[in-house]
Amino acid sequence: MIIITSPQEKISGELTVPGDKSITHRAIMLGALARGVTEVRGFLDAEDCRSTINCLKALGVRITLKGKRLFIEGRNKKLKSPAGDLDAGNSGTTARLLLGILAGQEFQTTLTGDQSLQKRPMKRVIEPLRQMGAQFEGNAETLPLTIRGGELEPITFKSPQASAQVKSALLLAGLYTGGETIIEEPFQSRNHTELMLNRFGARLNMEGSRVTLQSGSLLKGGQVRVPGDISAAAFLMVAAAIVPGSELLIKNVGVNPTRTGIIDVLSQMGAVVELHEEKLWGKEPVADIMVKADSRLKGILVGGEYIPRLIDEIPALAVAAAVARGRTEIKDASELRVKESDRISTLAGELKKMGACVEETDDGMVIEGKDRLTGADVDGCDDHRIAMALAVAGLVAEGETAVSGAEVINVSFPGFMQALRSLVNN
Repeated sequence: MIIITSPQEKISGELTVPGDKSITHRAIMLGALARGVTEVRGFLDAEDCRSTINCLKALGVRITLKGKRLFIEGRNKKLKSPAGDLDAGNSGTTARLLLGILAGQEFQTTLTGDQSLQKRPMKRVIEPLRQMGAQFEGNAETLPLTIRGGELEPITFKSPQASAQVKSALLLAGLYTGGETIIEEPFQSRNHTELMLNRFGARLNMEGSRVTLQSGSLLKGGQVRVPGDISAAAFLMVAAAIVPGSELLIKNVGVNPTRTGIIDVLSQMGAVVELHEEKLWGKEPVADIMVKADSRLKGILVGGEYIPRLIDEIPALAVAAAVARGRTEIKDASELRVKESDRISTLAGELKKMGACVEETDDGMVIEGKDRLTGADVDGCDDHRIAMALAVAGLVAEGETAVSGAEVINVSFPGFMQALRSLVNN
């Protein structure tokens, strides 16, 4: 449990956030599939990424931690049959991307996860992988899943929704085909897999929301430097945007355009958000993000192509909307219902306990902003992003807010509360 006593006078200071979770997963997986050694610096050492490491170790990949650097000895795409089931823990990214890799292996494997992950849908990955030739035991659409890989055929897949996990799973499976694998999305989802495949030597072409992977690519290991996670930074950005008089600098954050929806939306709501010291780490854009609370935020409409660019940041955005002036509508975000929790229902229920005016819709929520929230006993609901959002909401609530189950934050942001307290106590 964490306890926040407010109101806070301001948020101020500068810090770094942990390495990007999405990029860490992909660096470890592609390092495992490459030829030679891959060194990953700045990786996220958190529970979800450890699940990826443990699964790959079980598949015969040698992974060594030396100080703050991770060394992965690649197996040139050929993994070993594990001695037992693979456990993805709570990590949907581990599970879905690993299914793409396992589809190309010539052995049978059972992939499972914790109780929460076993409730999350896998059909969106299973169906196209079946089209490519992977065999799944029975008609299961959730974990545990037994998959038999082998020789795959390339496909052209038009995804009904923008999903980086589906796209990435199919691209990883496409490494094992004899032709072009083509994925088209209605909007472009985060493109970390494409950028990293390209950096590792794969031949692919990116045109907007369409990506084409050529088979026969030799992946070569190398150095990967992981920037700070903008999804983690978003909660601190919102904190600085809603507490009057705040000014916060977050250094070396990944600002890939497929992930910066939170910057655009906070700017439209009236926060001052500036990028400084822009550079490239490999093929990923990185910058220092400055956030200032210049005036009270205002409500806006958020939907359409914005959603894939900030889907993980919507819990933080909902808190900003709860204390903004006027009405905020979030739509086209039905994906939130199949995350670690039903984030639409969970957010609405827990924020209402704090006095927020939230109306749940099928694919989002409508929030009427209030001047201030009220402290309450709330529940993180076994969802790291819900727990962080409620902690931030406590900063602008009168009285004491207690967030139970807050230890789940370690899934993506170890040290979150220490970071937040350091900014409040400056």
